[in-house]
Amino acid sequence: MNILQLISICIEFVIVIISLMIAASRKKVYGYGFALTFAIYVFYDSARLFSVAIDETPLHILFFIATVSALISVWKLYKE
Repeated sequence: MNILQLISICIEFVIVIISLMIAASRKKVYGYGFALTFAIYVFYDSARLFSVAIDETPLHILFFIATVSALISVWKLYKE
């Protein structure tokens, strides 16, 4: 197991928590977008790290959704 990848997944999870705190306490919609993005990253990276038997197509779709979510969130942050 790659320790750096495991640490990265833990950091991504912390980002999910902080993003949800931003969304809930500060009423910032982009917080939910970042939380979604990084939650997908946690799932995606965990599936790869632990060799979970998941078809590649759903993983690619999830990764695309995460990218679009990040784009929308950054745009909302910019417009604020």
